[in-house]
Amino acid sequence: MKAETKKDREGTLISISAGTFIRVTVLLLILLVLAVVLTYVIPSGSFGRLEDGSTDYSTFTYEEGRGGIAWWRGLLAPVLVFGSQDGLSLVMLTLFLLVISAVFQVMNDVGGISAIVGSVSGRFGSRRRLLLAVVSFLFMCFGAFLGLFEEMLTMLPVMTLLCVGIGYDSFTGFLVSVVACGFGFASAVTNPFTVLLASDIIGANPLDMFWFRLAVFAAMYLLLLGFILLYASKIEKDPAASLTLAADERLRASGAAASGAGSGDKKKRVIYTVFLTAALALIIVSSSLEALRSYTVVVLLAYFLIFGTAAGLAASGDAAGVFRSFGRGFLGALPTVVFIALASSVKFVLDEGGVLPTVVRRIDLMTADRSPYAVAAVLYLIILALEFFISSSTAKAFLVMGILAVTNVGLSKNMLVLLYTFADGYTNLIFPTSPVLLISLSMIGFEYYKWVRKSLPLFALNLLLVAAFTALGIALGL
Repeated sequence: MKAETKKDREGTLISISAGTFIRVTVLLLILLVLAVVLTYVIPSGSFGRLEDGSTDYSTFTYEEGRGGIAWWRGLLAPVLVFGSQDGLSLVMLTLFLLVISAVFQVMNDVGGISAIVGSVSGRFGSRRRLLLAVVSFLFMCFGAFLGLFEEMLTMLPVMTLLCVGIGYDSFTGFLVSVVACGFGFASAVTNPFTVLLASDIIGANPLDMFWFRLAVFAAMYLLLLGFILLYASKIEKDPAASLTLAADERLRASGAAASGAGSGDKKKRVIYTVFLTAALALIIVSSSLEALRSYTVVVLLAYFLIFGTAAGLAASGDAAGVFRSFGRGFLGALPTVVFIALASSVKFVLDEGGVLPTVVRRIDLMTADRSPYAVAAVLYLIILALEFFISSSTAKAFLVMGILAVTNVGLSKNMLVLLYTFADGYTNLIFPTSPVLLISLSMIGFEYYKWVRKSLPLFALNLLLVAAFTALGIALGL
């Protein structure tokens, strides 16, 4: 592997411009300040505790005189959040991102990505749209059936470079992988983090609406596929219409997105095909086994660190070059750590100020004496609001479903689970408090504000489908 050059530095897989970094950071800082202000405006409250120390969501008490969070704690929230109850998960997610970035930088620099992408692009050169349809379907299945989302960051660099290699762009790769997986996560069929967990908490049978959730999955897949193919057709007609044109040109110049069946050599292709296949199998297995599910990110972190480095050494035989690339990729992802810290700080501040229990407790008052359709709309909006501040599906499941389990809002338990999955998932792809979204956009060099503008038609249609399926479920008495 050759010595690092200016051209190499420009080809760093994760590269965040100064302008993008400043704009996203300012947005998250505004949200953090707003969260601090809310702790002074909204009365503080807390839930009770059961004998085993777990939260008793049926007991709520206002905390008079508590006041808002201390200003200095709000100021230091991006640091203090790593010492909170979510701290370990945040540390692991941060390390996971840094290591993934480093390993794929090595894979890029030793020619592993160009070898794989060249082979695949050569085989699907005349069936590009079929490839997009198949890949997006597979990623939707990962989210809908296995509850994968954060883990798909490992596949984003390969998917973006694959799409660039077959004549599309990095934005297309983002759509068929991360966005498709997010749509699957929300169109949940057996998602263990939403459907199964929420059903267990509220006492519903997750199989009762299995066929209905399959219909939701099919409709959402067709919606997303239409959006993907519409964008792909624009690129086919005019490559200059690409939303990531400048970044992709740098990738092509560096050779990372080389096309043609002969790109790379057989040794590199075999090494990294085995490496990525094993990674995908590990994701599926660890997410499927209950004993390993909570440690999926840890397992993947160890796998990529050890075997990602080993694959680079085996492919290049240049230890110094591999570690140099590893360090470059590691440093390239550091700015995203700021995004993770700031996005997570919003929930930390609201927790510290006792705001969230008060907001959730008012569900009963907002749904009293309303029609089932109005109740569904109110609950959906409430969960959307919570999603803005709490990106963790598991945390919201215990919080929201725990409350709904002991309340009577006039909807069946299965409909409550469906509403929860609808409101929980799609927002991971549009709210700025979603670390995975910010990380993914930074990987393809795409600004958050631009993504919101471009995706509005997709999510507007998505909202209409959500409303239609919710109304249909209520009408059918599900």
